[in-house]
Amino acid sequence: MDKEKTDLRNLTQDEIICYVEDLGQPAFRGRQIMSWLYRPGITDFSAMTDLAKKFRILLTENARISRFDNPVIQRSSDGCVKFGFPLDDNKIIESVLIPEPDRNTLCVSSQVGCAMNCSFCLTATMGFLRNLTPSEIVNQVVAVGDFLRAEPKGKLIGPDRVTNIVFMGMGEPLNNLDNLIKAISIITEQRGLDMTSRRITVSTCGIVPKMERLGLETDVNLAISLHAVNDKTRDLLMPVNTRHSLSELLEACRTYPMAKRKRIMFEYILLKDINDSDEDAQQLANILRDIPCKINLLP
Repeated sequence: MDKEKTDLRNLTQDEIICYVEDLGQPAFRGRQIMSWLYRPGITDFSAMTDLAKKFRILLTENARISRFDNPVIQRSSDGCVKFGFPLDDNKIIESVLIPEPDRNTLCVSSQVGCAMNCSFCLTATMGFLRNLTPSEIVNQVVAVGDFLRAEPKGKLIGPDRVTNIVFMGMGEPLNNLDNLIKAISIITEQRGLDMTSRRITVSTCGIVPKMERLGLETDVNLAISLHAVNDKTRDLLMPVNTRHSLSELLEACRTYPMAKRKRIMFEYILLKDINDSDEDAQQLANILRDIPCKINLLP
């Protein structure tokens, strides 16, 4: 039976350094590999010309560079593009590109399916299948970047690269926190995809026990899927509220470790006759009054 090769896109820079040291190579070789892994057009180790030929052969025998090929692409009349990426186990995940003249925002998935069962979310009908690996998260960004660079300039609405990332696709990101943090490390690493954390947002339905770790180990923006101003309505819309109540969630937001300049984004879908009354609006202002935040109302 053939030995399974290590996917280097699953590894942070520090992990790649440890990997090459285990192969008998100096640490700087790991940094060299990292500087190649996410360059456009790099699909195998033979292209890494500043590595010794024998080492490239050794890498080819033991490691691989994963990528997403042949996505299903659907274009919307408003310019948005939906990508369906087949995984190695034949499951499919989705990413959505939202282009604007000054930016390209990519909505990224963190799981196959979702266990949260929010009443307004289509992914909930799938149930939870599995977590995505770091490479499966990062390769969404890589593949859409390749797509943008290949687009004719006249068809582009925004830049020819992904400028912003929102973890608002399939899955609850904080329920895949280890792999999420590794993916963010790769995306923000200068030798990786070199994106600033200021342009990355992680959205959660309110997994309270894991929120603090996200704030301590990353500097990304936090968004909260709120959608109700009391426990009765939120229990109905979002079963997670029966485990982590609204008061617990808001307290976690008050104590969330973030820079003073930052604001938490609260997302609120307006549902007719459920959470859209004048009283709901006043209560929303009241419960968020002491939290540095912005509110995104979704009609």
